[in-house]
Amino acid sequence: MAALASIATLVGTGASLYGNVRQAQQQAALNKAQVQIAQQQETARQQALLAQQSADAEARQLALAKTIATTRARLAGSGLAADGGSATALTAGLTQEAAAEQDADAATLAARLAQGRVSLLNPDGTFTALLQSGRTFGFAARSLLD
Repeated sequence: MAALASIATLVGTGASLYGNVRQAQQQAALNKAQVQIAQQQETARQQALLAQQSADAEARQLALAKTIATTRARLAGSGLAADGGSATALTAGLTQEAAAEQDADAATLAARLAQGRVSLLNPDGTFTALLQSGRTFGFAARSLLD
């Protein structure tokens, strides 16, 4: 009878180990699919952010060109030379201000792009399944030794 009990324990342990391994494989496949979906969503988010950045940069360039043209026209209408003196300083100031805004937007974009990255440290469940299998094997070994 004792031999039959130890065989039953071994069979139970084997079935439990097999179940734990299958569970770990299924969990790994599920985690892999989730990571792929997260990566696709992150790629789409980054593309949307880059498209928005590009549209904002184009709008800023257009506004700068219009502002400079309007300023030069007003200065020329006042009798000032649009290419010299204070007019040049004014247009240079507008250009520098637009460049500073572009730099600030680029820094914001970089921060937003870095914000949603998926961590490589997300658990995949493999280690947990290994621990469960080891614990099951330990119970079986202890019951055989008793």
